[in-house]
Amino acid sequence: MGTVRKREWISPAGSKMSAWVADYSDQSGKRRAKQFRTKREALEYLDQAKNEVRFGVHTHQRDSISVADAADMWVAAVEAEGRERSTTTRYRQLARLYIKPRLGALKLTALTKPLVNDFRAELLSTKPRATAAKVMQALSAILNKAMESGAINQNVAANAKVTKAKRETKKIAIPTREELRAMIAAATDLERPFLLTAIITGLRSSELRGLRWVDIDLDAGILSVNQRADQWGVIGPPKSEAGRRSIPIPAELVRELRRWKLRCPKSFANLAFPSRLGTPLRHNNMLRRTFFPLQVRAGLGVPVIDSAGEAKLDADGKPLMTGKYSFHTLRHAAASNWIESNIDLKRLQVWIGHENIQLTIDTYGHLLADTKKDAEFAMRASRALFA
Repeated sequence: MGTVRKREWISPAGSKMSAWVADYSDQSGKRRAKQFRTKREALEYLDQAKNEVRFGVHTHQRDSISVADAADMWVAAVEAEGRERSTTTRYRQLARLYIKPRLGALKLTALTKPLVNDFRAELLSTKPRATAAKVMQALSAILNKAMESGAINQNVAANAKVTKAKRETKKIAIPTREELRAMIAAATDLERPFLLTAIITGLRSSELRGLRWVDIDLDAGILSVNQRADQWGVIGPPKSEAGRRSIPIPAELVRELRRWKLRCPKSFANLAFPSRLGTPLRHNNMLRRTFFPLQVRAGLGVPVIDSAGEAKLDADGKPLMTGKYSFHTLRHAAASNWIESNIDLKRLQVWIGHENIQLTIDTYGHLLADTKKDAEFAMRASRALFA
C-alpha cells in the first residue's frame, strides 16, 4: 500500500545528503512519492495519504494548483454565469485584498484545516467581523469550485465560518417623521418625485432608478417592480423573483407623479427617473449630487469624517458636511410606516420584496412590538386563568 524509505545522494558541492521518501499509489493506481526531511514527517504524510486514498479524496501536490489560481478560476466562473457586475467586482476584491496575499502562493493540497483556522483567527483579530465572514465565505466558494473542476477532493474551509455575533446586531436607524417632512420640504421640484416615491414605496435605489412609466398605473394607483438598474446604470431583472412585486400608492403620490411625468426628461427606456441626458441614474451620482446635499439643506447634515476619525475641512476651514442617513433608510422608513398602520406580516414581506418571511421578521421584528397590545393580551390571559 505504501512505504517510507531513506534516500541518500551526493550534492554538487560534494556533501552527503539524505531525505525520507513516502512511496504509495493513489486511488487511480498511479505511483506517487513525496520527499521529507525526517522519517516522522514522511510516516505522518503516508498515513494521511493512505487514508485519503481509501476515501477517494487524495490529490498529489504535483497535480494541485495554487490558491491564487483557484481564486481566479472561481471569479471567471462567476462572470461566465452572468452574475451582476457588482457581485463579480466584490468577489474579485475579496480574493485580491485578503485571500491571495495570505494564502495565494500555497498549493491547494497544502491548504489544511489548521491553516484555514489560523487564517480565520487572523481575520477576526484584524478585520471587522462582517469582513471576516465575507472572506471566509469566498474562500469556501473558491474551494468548492476547485472541487467541481477536480483540482481537489475536499473543502477544508467548509466549516470555518464566521457567524454574526448577536451583540453586534445594530438597531436600524430610521428617519423620524419630522426628519422625513424636513427632507420633503427641502426638496426641489426635480428632487421631490424621486424622494416621495422612495419614502412611500420602500423601493431600493436600483429599483427606483430602473423604474419605467409603463410600470406605474396612475389610474389604478399601482406601482410595479419589473426591472432594476445596477450601480453603473445597467438595466436588468430584479435580483430575485421576490423583487417582482406590485405596491399600491396613495393619491398624494399619484398627483406628484402625474405632474412629474409632464416634465420628466425623455429616455430611450421610458424611465420614470432618468438622468438629465435620459440615461439611467448612477447610484453614487444620485447620492453625491442629490440625496446627501438635500439632507444638508434640510438640517440633517453631519461632518465628513476621515480615516483618522477627524472631521474634514473645506478651504475656509469649515467642516465638510454630508447626509445623516443612507438612502436605504428610506426603505426602512416605508416599512416602519406600514407597520404603524397595522400591515400584516405577509403583505409587508411582499411589498418590501423579501424572499422569505424570516428575513422580514429578522429585519423589522423589533418594530412589530406593541407594548400597549402586549399588556392587553397579558391581562386577558390572566383574567381567563383566574376567572
